[in-house]
Amino acid sequence: MDNTIILSITQTVLVLILQMMAPVLVIATVVGLVISVFQTVTQIQESTLTFVPKIIVCVLTLIILLPWMVNIFIERTNELFAQIPALIH
Repeated sequence: MDNTIILSITQTVLVLILQMMAPVLVIATVVGLVISVFQTVTQIQESTLTFVPKIIVCVLTLIILLPWMVNIFIERTNELFAQIPALIH
C-alpha cells in the first residue's frame, strides 16, 4: 500500500469527522457566547451556568442531526469499501 493512499484515506476520515462534528461545535460555541453575554449583563458569575445549557443543547443537536450524521457516515464508508479492490495490487 502506497503512502499517498494511506494519506488520502486519513484525510477523508479527518474531513468526515470535521463535517460531522462542526454543527455541534458551532451550536455549542453560540450557546456559550449567549450565556457569557447574559452573565456579563446580569453580573451572575456562576460557573456551572454555562455547562448545563451547553450539554442540553449539544445532546438535542446530536439527536436532531443523528440521521444526517449516520447517512454521511454510511456514504463515506461505502465509498471506502468501493475503493478497496483498487487498493489491492
